[in-house]
Amino acid sequence: MANKHGSLSIDSENLFPIIKKWLYSDHDIFYRELISNGCDAITKLKKLDMMGEYSLPTDYKAKIEVIVSPEDKTIKFIDNGLGMTAEEVEEYITKIAFSGATDFIEKYKDKSSDDQIIGHFGLGFYSAFMVADEVTIDTLSYQDGATAVHWSCDGGTEYDMTDSDKTSIGTEITLYLNEDSLAFANEYRAREVIQKYCSFMPTEIYLSKAGAATEYETIDKENVLDSDEVVEEIHEAAKTDADGNEISPATDKCKIVKRPVPLNDVHPLWAKNPNECTEEDYKAFYRNVFLDYKEPLFWIHLNMDYPFNLKGILYFPKINTEYDSIEGTIKLYNNQVFIADNIKEVIPEFLMLLKGVIDCPDLPLNVSRSALQNDGFVKKISEYITKKVADKLIGMCKTEKEAYEKYWDDISPFIKFGCLKDEKFCDKMNDYILFKDINDKYQTLPELLAPVATESATDEEGNAVEAEIVEDDITTADDLKDDRKIVYYVTDLNQQGQYITLFKEQGMNAVILNHNIDTSFISQLEMRNESYRFMRIDADLTESLKEESGEDLTEITTTLSEVFKSALNNERLTIKVEKLKNDGIASVITLSEEGRRMQDMMRMYAMNGMGGMDMSMFAADQTLTLNANNALVQYIIENKDSKHVPMFAEQLYDLALLSNQPLSPEAMAKFVKRSNEIMLLLTK
Repeated sequence: MANKHGSLSIDSENLFPIIKKWLYSDHDIFYRELISNGCDAITKLKKLDMMGEYSLPTDYKAKIEVIVSPEDKTIKFIDNGLGMTAEEVEEYITKIAFSGATDFIEKYKDKSSDDQIIGHFGLGFYSAFMVADEVTIDTLSYQDGATAVHWSCDGGTEYDMTDSDKTSIGTEITLYLNEDSLAFANEYRAREVIQKYCSFMPTEIYLSKAGAATEYETIDKENVLDSDEVVEEIHEAAKTDADGNEISPATDKCKIVKRPVPLNDVHPLWAKNPNECTEEDYKAFYRNVFLDYKEPLFWIHLNMDYPFNLKGILYFPKINTEYDSIEGTIKLYNNQVFIADNIKEVIPEFLMLLKGVIDCPDLPLNVSRSALQNDGFVKKISEYITKKVADKLIGMCKTEKEAYEKYWDDISPFIKFGCLKDEKFCDKMNDYILFKDINDKYQTLPELLAPVATESATDEEGNAVEAEIVEDDITTADDLKDDRKIVYYVTDLNQQGQYITLFKEQGMNAVILNHNIDTSFISQLEMRNESYRFMRIDADLTESLKEESGEDLTEITTTLSEVFKSALNNERLTIKVEKLKNDGIASVITLSEEGRRMQDMMRMYAMNGMGGMDMSMFAADQTLTLNANNALVQYIIENKDSKHVPMFAEQLYDLALLSNQPLSPEAMAKFVKRSNEIMLLLTK
């Protein structure tokens, strides 16, 4: 072939300099692009062999070699794929954005349905110019009588093409690095980048350093392969002890040139049938990919061929932190080529709390392979992934309830987040969300809302009787206006211990909602369901905690209201007087459910940098309920004019408040001082 000098065919003026600098945001991506091109070339050659249009040598072993040379400031990418003719170089290299892969697929689409070509993108080769001042290609086509081609370009729009002295079929690309990119010729840096992008590419990848000293290894002679380069044969005599007894037999070994080890796994776990994978396989894959040595709770193996091709594994990690610090990783692949982490168009936002891999060759990627066109197809993939996750969780709840309960505390944040973000997911999961109650039992919403059954009890003589628990026992005065079933909940087992004791004494139940996502979560559930509502255990005193008494407490209420409002200097405080069944409790603070939720919401806004407002504006109205059956309350009623009564009133208020929320530092200091003063009264 005569020497040829030409210009790259670029449709838009000054496009090439832009491609060189801005084609990809991460300059290390050129490793992925050039290795992907090599994989494509090998895949094409194998397909031609499979279709009878070419015969591979019997000893053919597909591989890609990457050779770095810090001294020469070069990186070589060598594949033994189908190579190119001068015409193909002209067509696929000099015409930027023309995809040889697309052309190949179109040509052979009727002969092979197994389409595993990676590169549909065209511009990947030019990523080399982000790091190189000059790029050369030496290639020899598989076609009979083909002449090897040498192509070179110094980063401008001009190129040279001549004959090459390459004798083996395939392509060798050499990058002459610019001064800013010399680190990529470092062997350790190259290994890091290749493992980042190419750990699961379908062709074995080998990395070496030019001019590196030859390494050797010694193996048993019986394990020597025909391809091994034997340097020395070693005979080791049998070993005996002092009495002449044989300790180990004689062995024959060989010193060979150390076998190269590929950097990638060409058969990743997600590409296998789930029936072929063991529990240890899944755990080992998780450790290797995510470098997390805490075992995952469980996993979902995605394997779908229609209406689109998608495979993957999603792991549910053990979560030990608060929701806002949870961070997962979903790695997205296209034909085993790493694309990016956590692409929100494909992975539903709430699933990004998980760890896993998803491989979808059908994704409509743009030129950079690092962003997705936001189209209906991508949405279907996202919906499919969400459905599979919901199906797995529902299946566990139905058939593996014990395991589901064991995992619940760890997986509940992501499920609740998913319900907030995805209505379809919420609809599917609604009846399979678990609530842990104050008796450490897990129940679903249908179980919590089921009609209350009868309980066995005994009479005074110990004889069994049937004691029916009436549903009205767990309603409040508010239920006269709202007939929805109430689900009581606790946010702090220690802080609300007094209320929990009261509930347990009356055989009542409440669920534990102590996560900072729970306020939003239960509000959303209430909006989507009209049959129930949530109320914190200290939002009101239920009728079942009170004695059934017809006594008029109006006069006592007026007296105590005057005493407590005067002592506390708080006119906004509502005072109630009730006769509680437990006479050991003197006072109880309740805050309206709506007021507390407003407080929580405003507090969240403030934490998210939306402060500046006076939080006291949103303070929930407090109600102090005093127990007329309590001796101390009776003392205050009988001795309302005593000089000690204001101090007792303050103490009862603080004691009630402590069961509802922590005291401020100033209030706590006063509480401690006052407690000491009260104890001193006992000494007089």
